[in-house]
Amino acid sequence: MAVNAKKIAVYVLVVFALYVIITDPAKAADYVQIGFEGISDAAKAIGDCMTWVVNGGKS
Repeated sequence: MAVNAKKIAVYVLVVFALYVIITDPAKAADYVQIGFEGISDAAKAIGDCMTWVVNGGKS
């Protein structure tokens, strides 16, 4: 049952993404940019944290 729910969720997500891309490409591009900025910010935060740990937890 869980596998079917997962397949349905993926299908719905793909259909929604295609709908947004087809109906408003500019907004879809904004969503992609926001997503990549979020990933970039998260990677930078992890890098800052690892640098802090390697430096012995000193500011």
